Amino acid sequence: MKPFASKRSNYSPCALMVALLVSAPAWAQEPSVQASPAPEAAASAAVQFTPADTRHGTLKSVQGEVTLLRGDTRRPAKSGDGFLHTDKLLVGAKSAAALTLQDGTTLAVGPDSEVDLEKFSYDPTTQHGSIMVRLARGSLRMVTGLIAKLKPEEVSVRTPTAVIGVRGTDFIVEAEAP
Repeated sequence: MKPFASKRSNYSPCALMVALLVSAPAWAQEPSVQASPAPEAAASAAVQFTPADTRHGTLKSVQGEVTLLRGDTRRPAKSGDGFLHTDKLLVGAKSAAALTLQDGTTLAVGPDSEVDLEKFSYDPTTQHGSIMVRLARGSLRMVTGLIAKLKPEEVSVRTPTAVIGVRGTDFIVEAEAP
């Protein structure tokens, strides 16, 4: 891992990630544990998942060249797309994306990044689960959700050189591919 200085683009990864989080304050807030929000709050609520929903997360913001890789299929990602734990997110130069997971965890992915959910499970009834995010290259800001609040040891981020155990609620990591 290295300090946040990007030689690959004119935009720093921090600046793009902060812009993503500031531009979408409704989903950047800590997740609510309320079963059914008031109608006026529902319009600004984060992501609403139902028990029958098969996606593990939703792309909340996409800026620039962002590709969703599902199996052998590549396609441009757009806001509102579902995200499965088998998907990969490829973010180009001068681009960024933000993803909200079922438990309220948010991931802001910076330019020149490759991210996937290596492991994800979440039970909305018990609010238990586990997350392992793999950052192959690039930068990532993670604001943890309900899984980390109950069992922080069940949340980790893997880079090419380290595995980070999450003990806080908001952090940034950058990794360069070997």
